[in-house]
This record gives sequence, C-alpha cells and structure tokens, in this order.
Amino acid sequence: MAVVFEKTKGLTDATFHYCPGCTHGIVHRLVGEVLEELGVLGTAVGVASVGCSVFSYNYFNCDMVQAPHGRAPAVATGVKRCLPDNVVFTYQGDGDLAAIGTAETVHAATRGENITVIFINNAIYGMTGGQMAPTTLPGQVTQTSPYGRDTATAGHPIRVCEMLATLDGTALAQRVSVDSVKNVMAAKKAIRKGFENQINKRGYSIIEVVSTCPTNWGLSPQESIEWLRDNMLPYYPLGVYKDVTEGGSEK
Repeated sequence: MAVVFEKTKGLTDATFHYCPGCTHGIVHRLVGEVLEELGVLGTAVGVASVGCSVFSYNYFNCDMVQAPHGRAPAVATGVKRCLPDNVVFTYQGDGDLAAIGTAETVHAATRGENITVIFINNAIYGMTGGQMAPTTLPGQVTQTSPYGRDTATAGHPIRVCEMLATLDGTALAQRVSVDSVKNVMAAKKAIRKGFENQINKRGYSIIEVVSTCPTNWGLSPQESIEWLRDNMLPYYPLGVYKDVTEGGSEK
C-alpha cells in the first residue's frame, strides 16, 4: 500500500501538551516538515520562547535553546553569529514577541539578522491566565479587560507584520493562518520561504500565524475557528507585507 502521509522526522515522539483546538500543534508540524524537506534538521537550532510554547524544545527534533521571556531574537542573533552556517529560528507567541520582546524583535529586524521567526498571534496571553496582550482586539474581553479592551486607555493592538515591513532589514513579513486546509498549505509555503531566505542569506524573515486560544477565549475548538475568522482576520488580514524576492509588498 502506498504511504500517503507519515509523521515528520522534524518532530520528536513527545505528546503535545497544548489544549484541544489550539493551533500550536499544526504550526509545529509545518515547521518540522519544512526543516526535514530542506534537509537542515542536523544544522537547525531553534530558540524556544516563554509562553504556551515554552516546551517546544521537547517537540522539535533539532538542537534547541531556551531563551528568557522576550529575548529569543537576541539569543538567536548570538547563535547565528557564532554559527553562521546553521539554520536558526525562534518560535514565539504574541505576549513574548510583541510585549516584553518588542525591542529585541524590532532591532533584530532592522539589523537584518539572518534568522527566521515563527510568530503565533492568538490575541491573548495564553499560559499565564488569559490577560490582555498587545494583540488583543478592541473590545475583546480578557482577564484584565473584563469590559473589553478600551483603546482610549489601553491603546490599539499592534500589527506586527505591518510594522516590521517598514524596516530595511526585513526580507519577509507575511501573515498566515491554519484555520483551513487551503490556509495550512499557504502557511507551509510561507514558512518554507522564511527558511529559504535564511539559507540564501537574505536577512530577517517573520511568519505570523493568526491562531486560536479556545481555553482563554472561553470557546469550543470549532467556535474558536469561527471567532478567528469573524474577528481576527478582519483586523489582521492575511497576506505578504514585504517580500524582497518579489520586489516589495503585496499590501
């Protein structure tokens, strides 16, 4: 019988700890598949963030480093500069990348550090109990915004890809989702391009994945997908915001 699907060698046999309906697992699989297909598992170094993905070093079947909260781009910069021929990536949530790690994110991008960043945006702090994040939508209810995010006092959500696309050192800034088969395939293509950019020494690449958090949203897995489509995608439109291989931006 022909084999039509098998588990990627880019992941270990460890069981994911993520909640039902969380899309971290899908993104992990895509990253693992791309690393395997590019033949770089033996030279890849991942940098785990602090957050729900803190245990990603148990799942990716390559060398991993644990970074302090928000400092994954700084750690990745050090690893890449010491080991320029290795493929170095960070895996970060929005609370890690767009809050405490904003400075590291912006400056790694503007320096054009030749790293690949996988950014999970689920509009909330997941691991620490569901507080408002920099990406929380206007009016969205969280543990620290029980009446909804008030932009008059909390400010507006950060659109990370749009911001980083303005920096000269950014080679790729693309926002994807994994809420459907079509979007999963598009996400894998974007992740692959992010790693290919690094291999070809094009500079900083970020792939933002609009994701779900059923537990902290207080929704079922299916309801979370619907909420993502109805609320997150209008505010965080999918697409390429900068791609130096295509001559700029599609937005």
